[in-house]
Amino acid sequence: MQQSSDVRGLRVSIGQYSSAGRKVANQDFHGSIVPEGSALAMKGIALAVADGISSSPVGQVAAETAVKSFLTDYYCTSDAWTVKTAASRVIDATNSWLHGQSRHVENRDHAHVTTFSALVLKGAKAHVFHVGDSRISRLIDRELEPLTNEHRLSPSRSESYLSRALGMTPAVEIDYRQLSVQSGDVFILSTDGIHDHLPARQIAACITCDNDLSQAAADIAKLALEAGSDDNLTIQIARVDQLGEEDPPLLDTAELLPATPLPQAPCDFEGFRIHRQIHASHRSHVFVATETASGETRILKFPAIDLREDEAHIRRFATEEWVMRRVSSVHLLKGRTPVLPRRALYLVTDYVEGETLSQWMTDRPLADLRAVRDIIAQIASGLRALHRKEIIHQDLRPDNVMIDGTGTVRIIDFGSAQVAGLAEAVPALDSDDILGTFQYTAPEYFRGERGTEQSDLFSLGVIAYQMLTGRLPYGAAVARTSNRRQQSKLKFRGIRDQRADVPEWVEGAIRMAVHPDPGKRYQALSQFVHDLSHPNPRFIQGRNPPLVERDPLLFWKMLSVALGLLVLGLLLIVVKT
Repeated sequence: MQQSSDVRGLRVSIGQYSSAGRKVANQDFHGSIVPEGSALAMKGIALAVADGISSSPVGQVAAETAVKSFLTDYYCTSDAWTVKTAASRVIDATNSWLHGQSRHVENRDHAHVTTFSALVLKGAKAHVFHVGDSRISRLIDRELEPLTNEHRLSPSRSESYLSRALGMTPAVEIDYRQLSVQSGDVFILSTDGIHDHLPARQIAACITCDNDLSQAAADIAKLALEAGSDDNLTIQIARVDQLGEEDPPLLDTAELLPATPLPQAPCDFEGFRIHRQIHASHRSHVFVATETASGETRILKFPAIDLREDEAHIRRFATEEWVMRRVSSVHLLKGRTPVLPRRALYLVTDYVEGETLSQWMTDRPLADLRAVRDIIAQIASGLRALHRKEIIHQDLRPDNVMIDGTGTVRIIDFGSAQVAGLAEAVPALDSDDILGTFQYTAPEYFRGERGTEQSDLFSLGVIAYQMLTGRLPYGAAVARTSNRRQQSKLKFRGIRDQRADVPEWVEGAIRMAVHPDPGKRYQALSQFVHDLSHPNPRFIQGRNPPLVERDPLLFWKMLSVALGLLVLGLLLIVVKT
């Protein structure tokens, strides 16, 4: 059959064909999903083909499970994830299930094992996932370009077997590739019953000569059968007829709403009683309000008047609500659905009765170490919830952290957040601008690099340092750097020079968290939190660190000399014998 997607976005025609061929049963399985609306932009169009191993009586079950699980579960993953993350996690879960089904099968030739190849078209990119000997190709200038490699071992001409497949081992290595897509590109997914018996040029000729992709797929299968194929025959053909919009509306339609004049408190506004304004900045205005129907206290946030014509700012403002709706944690501010259908752009959130971390530090200069540990651990928990969804906060600072009356800490303000899945769907959201506050911004941003989890860690480390000392670890020097050479000269101000009661290993943990090189920071927030409460020997004076830590260059020089002498010695032994 032939399908095509929503004419307003990415538009693709799909033709596919599958038959048992000369075999009694068809152990191939294939499928495709062409969603509509925001799912088309956020998740794209997915095609998949699988070929269960012929020796297994459950090969067909494995192939069907692999394809159906992928096409179903992929669209249930977080929109915040990239295609690679979402698809890989689904494939990993399917592999674990298939392997688990056969854990008690003594004859591995009877296990739930299948090849698997999937293609996801999202925006102007194609994402290829592959394991086994099925194949994905692209038609270019009447020639087929293979996009996957076959995972087969051939000890002899008469012997060949799969080296990788779904269900074969507890964990599977999936080949992944990303390609740019242009209108008119054609992709072909096939099992070995097709491509092992039909020359690539003949497949390309059939597709080129027939605009009906379903008929072309059937013709190719027929030719493979006539060429002597004794295997199942499955082929899918996808032609990109039109690329998606470069800047589609994705953020729950919030970005399409018009800005409204700022409310004049006190007043009634769309199901709320607005009492007073509690914050105003160049980016936004924040009001305390009561939800008329429930009596609940809420926060209403409006974009700043001066930036209402700034499309990028409005996008970021709408992104904040998008993030709050998709990430749940007690340590993150929760968004709320407006009482009435919105006629203007504003956000509704929970009201946190408490104080900002900035005010907390003002009231408690040189904070107690126990309190610092508790607050940092809670902030880290909120950051981990974001990072699990591939979201980088990018503007972590004391004014964006609230502490309520029970001591619960919440991160607020997600307008600067970098959401991997959104940036993939709408490249315009992936700004090169430095969106965070300079005093807490990681050095890599000033080099023009993208933020990572280690960038949020840097900001968290700066906050920990400031809570203990009232100062910043590098002063204002970080914002004046723009390359690695300049940043390598940044001088960390020792915490113990200012507070002798802070253990040296606590200072060492914070020093590592705010290292100018992200590769030398902690690789996990949990490691930093742990080291704030548990002495790490590497940060204790008197410990004799290994040479590789004290002088890495000297270590590698000495290792190279030793290896050279070893090789020379072996050569002399060989010559003598």
